[in-house]
Amino acid sequence: MNPRIIPSAHPDAWIDLLRGYTTAIVSDLSRQGIAVSSSWLDPAEPRDATILYAPEPGREDYRYTQALVWDEQTGWRVGRFVAGMQGVRTVLGEPAHIGGGLLPTGSEVAWRIKSGTTAAPQMLRSFEDTHDGLDDALRNQFRILA
Repeated sequence: MNPRIIPSAHPDAWIDLLRGYTTAIVSDLSRQGIAVSSSWLDPAEPRDATILYAPEPGREDYRYTQALVWDEQTGWRVGRFVAGMQGVRTVLGEPAHIGGGLLPTGSEVAWRIKSGTTAAPQMLRSFEDTHDGLDDALRNQFRILA
């Protein structure tokens, strides 16, 4: 896997907890043939992460870039990438939630993207729920080894 497409370490350790999960998703998407071009971790309240990818082979041009955005309250949504970068909230055009819960596997996310599956937005938790097990799951299941 191209190391330039995985998210860089975030200076805020609480936000950086997302890096392992985001890296796992990027890796799985790439293995499933989805052309990921970059990813990063976004601001807090809620914490979120962005993955940019080409919607179809040969359309890697920035005008056709799609983005997946995960946030700790509603899970994954997809849309046309409008703006964003690490530290700045990502803006999507025509966003649609893809469902699958809060921490679906990369294979599940890839299937939902390829099949065009969408779901009604759901508030799965609040970013203020700091002791509900999400951080433990991120820390223990998606550990980044130094």
